[in-house]
Amino acid sequence: MFPQRRLRRLRRTPALRRMVAETVLTPDDLIAPLFVREGIDRPVPIESLPGVVQHTRASLVAEVAELIDLGIPGVILFGVPEHKDAEGSGASDPDGIVQVALKDLRDRFGDDVVLIADLCLDEYTDHGHCGLVTPTGAVDNDATLDRYAEVAVAQAEAGVDVVAPSGMMDGQVAAIRDALDEDEFGDVAILAYAAKYASGLYGPFREAVDVEIADGGDRRAYQQDPRNAREGLEEVRLDVAEGADILMVKPAVTYLDVIARVRAEHDLPLAAYHVSGEYSMIKAAAEKGWIDGDQVALEQLIAVKRAGADLILTYFAKDVAAGL
Repeated sequence: MFPQRRLRRLRRTPALRRMVAETVLTPDDLIAPLFVREGIDRPVPIESLPGVVQHTRASLVAEVAELIDLGIPGVILFGVPEHKDAEGSGASDPDGIVQVALKDLRDRFGDDVVLIADLCLDEYTDHGHCGLVTPTGAVDNDATLDRYAEVAVAQAEAGVDVVAPSGMMDGQVAAIRDALDEDEFGDVAILAYAAKYASGLYGPFREAVDVEIADGGDRRAYQQDPRNAREGLEEVRLDVAEGADILMVKPAVTYLDVIARVRAEHDLPLAAYHVSGEYSMIKAAAEKGWIDGDQVALEQLIAVKRAGADLILTYFAKDVAAGL
C-alpha cells in the first residue's frame, strides 16, 4: 500500500543505515592542515581556530604521530617564519621552517605518512601577497613563477611527497613541474589549488600564519570570482594540461557545485579544502549551544565527499577520525 515504506525499512536500525550508506567517510579521506612556527618553545593557540595551534618542531612531530595512529594518511604543512621580506626568502631557504620540519617528519616517520607542503609566498612576504610585487604594488606573475620553482625544489630536497601551489599564478603548475623534473625530483607530485576562490572564509587562516595584506589590499585579481563556476572549470583544465597530479577546490562547502562539476569532467584525484572559516563557524555556533558541532562537522565533510571529493583537507581531521 505504501511503496515508499521500503525506503524507511532500511533506516530502522543503525546497522541497516550503515549497511546501505551511499557515502562513507573514513580516515583515509582526510588530510590534516598543520602550522609550524619558527622561534617558539611551546605550541601557541590560534584564537580564531579553537583547538588548533602553531606547533613547535617537537610538538609537530608528536601531533603527526597521533594522526598516523588514527589512520590519517597525510598532512599539509604551513610555515610561520620569524622574519619576512619582500622576496619571501624563507619559503625556499634550506633552513626555513617548513624545510626543517619536513626533514624532522621524514626522519621520524619515513613513508608512514604523506608529507604535503603548501607552496606559496604569502606566509613569508612582508607585503602579504602570494607573489612578488612590482614597485606599484601589483603582483608580478612571471617573476613569481621563478620563486615558486625555487621553493618546490627546496621542499623536494627536504623530503616532501607532494607540493601544493596555492598562489593562483598563471602557469604555476607547469613551472613547478619543469623545475622538479629538471632537478631529478620527478616523483614529487603536485596538488594544484586549481579552483581557489577569493573567499571571505580565510580570515582565521590569516591569523594562523600572521599574514596581513599591505595597504588594505586583496587577492581578487588572481584568485577566482565567487560568482563564476565556468571560470573555475577552465582553471582546472589548465592545471590538468600543465601536469597536475591532484586537483583541489577551495573552499569546500560553499563550492559543492564546483566540486561536483570537476568530478564529472576529470578522473584525477580530487581534493577539497574545508577552510578555516568553515571550521570556525561550526566551533563558534557549537560554543553558543546553537548546534551539535560534532554532528554538523561530520555532515559537512560527508557532503563534500558526496559531491565528489576523494580527499578533504580539514581542521576537523583529528577529531573526526577519532570518532569514525
